Amino acid sequence: MKFIHIADVHLGAVPDSNMPWAKSREKEIWSSFAHIITVCNEEKVDFLFIAGDLFHRQALVRELKEVNYLFSKLETTQVVLMAGNHDFIGNRSNYVGFEWVERVHMFLSDQIEVASFPELKTEVYGFSYHTRDIVEARYDNLKSEGKDNIQILLAHGGDEKDIPINRRKLQDSVFDYIALGHLHKPEIISNKMAYPGSFEPLDKNETGERGYIVGEITVGDNGKKTTQIRFVSNAVREYKRRNIAVDQTTTNGSLQDLVRDLIKSEGAQHIYSFCITGVRDEIIHFDKEAVKTCGNVLEVEDQSVPDYDFDLLHRENADNIIGLFIQRIRENPNRDEIEKKALYYGIEALLGAKV
Repeated sequence: MKFIHIADVHLGAVPDSNMPWAKSREKEIWSSFAHIITVCNEEKVDFLFIAGDLFHRQALVRELKEVNYLFSKLETTQVVLMAGNHDFIGNRSNYVGFEWVERVHMFLSDQIEVASFPELKTEVYGFSYHTRDIVEARYDNLKSEGKDNIQILLAHGGDEKDIPINRRKLQDSVFDYIALGHLHKPEIISNKMAYPGSFEPLDKNETGERGYIVGEITVGDNGKKTTQIRFVSNAVREYKRRNIAVDQTTTNGSLQDLVRDLIKSEGAQHIYSFCITGVRDEIIHFDKEAVKTCGNVLEVEDQSVPDYDFDLLHRENADNIIGLFIQRIRENPNRDEIEKKALYYGIEALLGAKV
């Protein structure tokens, strides 16, 4: 039995809503989801498991119809999905009563259900969130009813607010695969349990590759089941954090060239956060807003320090607070980097005030 496992698609989300690329990001989440339907057909997988948070919030009827149309294009794949903490089934949820195409099975109850697929000798267990948060550890002692067929669990949670999960207990369960959702960082815990992570990265903290899990469960002549899975990168973009090292020769123009060259080499489609590090010329002040014009730059932090001539500054300011600051630096050569930078910034502020 072949399957694809996704979670935390968050259709309807608008990452970086105040940035120029926000509308593109919203559309890219939809296009990536449409692409997984194509992949299911190309790979002829038996199941598409969606482990919660298909939508970023309560789904609109028109959005459900769009998703349903995409599901109608599946050729061999059965879809099993659940609602997570973002798209939970509340009193006015449009999930209730929505008529999915034949290939789609959605867990609507807040109690464990079993979806049986006799032709594929597979049983899938799961339930949906009916409230935003569930603090009870509802998966820890869950048991499947059968052993002969392939046993799958869809589970959404893993933190204190949303169904704490005892990984060891789940790992030791009889389920042949546990399709997890909620935590946005991809993690293959074992061949029988994994988080695919967010389908597309949703904010600057979701760095690294994003995508889905593809897997296959085989049954030997002795009835023993073997599960093999792997992560597949699928996201249109990544969030990247990069340091830009400067020195006494770096100007605003050369800094922007460094940024442009890095973006060109790593991919102009990605979204970057930069941290400027190193020792700069004391008369140079970097224009962070100008750096943001070099591509999809979300934020710029300047941690560079000026290359002061402390001997000259001390001689010129021996009788004032600037001189005292410099004396403190000299008396404490083993200060940690944070303290050193604080003193550098203090001197810079004092010199600015003096001017």
